[in-house]
Amino acid sequence: MYKRVILPLLFRIDAESIHHSVTTLLKFALAIPGVSAICRRLYLVEDQRLKRTVFGIDFPNPVGMAAGFDKNADLVSELSDLGFGFVEIGTVTPRPQPGNPKPRLFRLKADGGLINRMGFNNKGVGPASGRLRHFSQNKDGRTVIVGGNIGKNKDTPNENALHDYLICFRELFDTVDYFVVNVSSPNTPGLRDLQEREPLTRLLAHLQAENNQRATPKPILLKIAPDLTNGQLDDIIAIVADTKIAGVIATNTTISRDGLSTAQDVVNQLGAGGVSGRPLRDRSTEVIRYLYQQSGGVFPIIGVGGIFSAEDAQEKLRAGASLVQIYTGFIYEGPGLAKRINQSLLNEPISTPQPTL
Repeated sequence: MYKRVILPLLFRIDAESIHHSVTTLLKFALAIPGVSAICRRLYLVEDQRLKRTVFGIDFPNPVGMAAGFDKNADLVSELSDLGFGFVEIGTVTPRPQPGNPKPRLFRLKADGGLINRMGFNNKGVGPASGRLRHFSQNKDGRTVIVGGNIGKNKDTPNENALHDYLICFRELFDTVDYFVVNVSSPNTPGLRDLQEREPLTRLLAHLQAENNQRATPKPILLKIAPDLTNGQLDDIIAIVADTKIAGVIATNTTISRDGLSTAQDVVNQLGAGGVSGRPLRDRSTEVIRYLYQQSGGVFPIIGVGGIFSAEDAQEKLRAGASLVQIYTGFIYEGPGLAKRINQSLLNEPISTPQPTL
């Protein structure tokens, strides 16, 4: 019903406008007494066999909502009710910022994808932290695992980026379970320059030093672009080892337009931005497999990019991911996607692949 009836109606409306309308409706509906419990019965799969312990955190299931959907920590409880084992909020920046000019989110229907150049639009880390401080459990008492995806403001020069990341880290420390350092979005000018070995090592080392001053440090992960070369991926492996961060999220959106079914002139008219969804699926899996094999599987990987089905998720896990995240697939496939993935994992458990060095 979702793909035959609801999705065509949603796709009649501008992509960013309908996102805000749907999320507002979701929050309103699940605040009605009894609706949250109905959603949990419809979408939540609870089974001990789905639990995963990754970088010291106990996840109720391995399917999470990727950053970008809930930028301001408005929907953590609601997304948990839809069956997600964890929710990553953000990307948040120290100060509020409007993001790039609209329109900035576009559908590639023929490809099952999106192009976005949102530009870290968010209300700032303070409001997000404030909301999370008032939220520690879902309505039925279940603890919800929350990741905090942090970035820098657009007008902060790269040489001062550490200052922005530290502000976000300190503000969110008591309210999230793990952190994700986002230096891989293509929509903030110059941000991806921070993925180079020297500046990235410096950034992560300082964050980890700050982290280690705490009584109980939090896992710090790095979110990387799919457009890195094998040599750059080798650098990422070395940086993870040198800085002793907890793991990697692979991958962010791609700037590549290769292999799209959408007409080239249409793609050109849409302009710059990162591509997500099915066009990203194979490359993100390649990156996961490369990192896992070349590192010997010594650090966890969260796999994200083009997951539209249970088989897509299983492919990421077979490649070496410990957990997976979805976003664009959730839009195209509907709210039952997390449930279908989790049910498939009960029927066809995925064993951890053995790296070949």
